[in-house]
Amino acid sequence: MKITAAEVNKLRQSTGAGMMDCKKALVEAEGNFEKAIENLRKKGQKVAANRADRVSSEGAVLAMVNLENTKGVIVSINCETDFVAKNNSYLDLANTLTENALNHDNLDSFLNSDFQGMTVSEKLIEQTGVIGEKIEIGGFKTLKAPFVGSYIHAGNKIATLTGLSEVVDSAAEIAKNVAMQAAAMNPIALNEEGVDSNVIEKEIEIAKDQLRQEGKPEVMLDKIAKGKIKRFFKDNTLVNQDYIKDGKQSVSQYVSSFNKNLKVVEFARLSLV
Repeated sequence: MKITAAEVNKLRQSTGAGMMDCKKALVEAEGNFEKAIENLRKKGQKVAANRADRVSSEGAVLAMVNLENTKGVIVSINCETDFVAKNNSYLDLANTLTENALNHDNLDSFLNSDFQGMTVSEKLIEQTGVIGEKIEIGGFKTLKAPFVGSYIHAGNKIATLTGLSEVVDSAAEIAKNVAMQAAAMNPIALNEEGVDSNVIEKEIEIAKDQLRQEGKPEVMLDKIAKGKIKRFFKDNTLVNQDYIKDGKQSVSQYVSSFNKNLKVVEFARLSLV
């Protein structure tokens, strides 16, 4: 039967598949639009199965915050090559998926949610067939706070969220600057309390071994190692790090300079590397 260009274009707009793939799907479905969509999904499942063992280490990491600035989400939408990751249609899809993710608190809820007439999981499989690369969600994080800000590093390789303890003047600027700090300096925790005890014990042992190699007396090791741990906290916890835009103050000091009661209460970070 004759398939019109308008029908092909409608299917393309609906699925994102290529023109020739859409025409073939419509021909196989004898013009039945819903069956054509099903055919494209089946193709996606077949391609996805064939590429299941591929590594999807490229993609786009995006962050979004709701209109009230009380909740944010970061989603890593992964693919196989940087070429695909920079494609405008891929970035449009990634942005739409991230916007949808704002409505969910965990990955399972997001993957099983409705997205353009199918679930997010089904959409990823469909797009695997359309693009020809493994497409998957590489990471999903949410954050809620009285005020939430976000930052996406150039190239969409790193995205961060930060939560402030209250809404103040310049809250958007403060939250974004702290989010930039988290993106650049990759802290392991918000503060000392957030560092895993196993990490602390390991750092103490490393410090002691170094001191022994330097010939320090055994009786002095605990005291000196504790000093080194303080430095470890300063370098690796967000609020204690030197603020990247002004090394004369810490991040917590920068934040409290706007309001003495203002604090960073949480942060989230995702990256492709």
